[in-house]
Amino acid sequence: MRNSFLTIVFLFVAVCTANAQGIVGKWKTIDDSTGKEKSIVEIYEKDGKYYGKVAKLLNPSKPNPKCEKCEGDEKGAPIEGLVIIKGLQKKGEEYTGGKITDPESGKQYKCTVKLNGKDKLDVRGYVGISLMGRTQTWVKAN
Repeated sequence: MRNSFLTIVFLFVAVCTANAQGIVGKWKTIDDSTGKEKSIVEIYEKDGKYYGKVAKLLNPSKPNPKCEKCEGDEKGAPIEGLVIIKGLQKKGEEYTGGKITDPESGKQYKCTVKLNGKDKLDVRGYVGISLMGRTQTWVKAN
């Protein structure tokens, strides 16, 4: 009986730890030029793939900004609520194979995401090969 209880506790802790170390959750983005917090992106899992939507803009320059330079169905869509990360798949320690959209330019890039410690996320957007891009570090939001 005691062994069963300890096994259940161990499994519970292991599952909680694994979930806590994943990318699912809310992350603060940081503006590259100003160094100020820009938005909160919520990353979620759906059908084995990972997506990220802009949950909240922090200090937008104008109220209710839209993605004017985006293409297709996203053109003119409000940036808050916009799914900017699409189709990432977990491969080892990285999440890759997806796309990320820059709402300011409307451009879409290939994307790779990797945890950097327990409260930072390295998000890399690139064209072609991963060497041709840039990385932003996002911080876990409370």
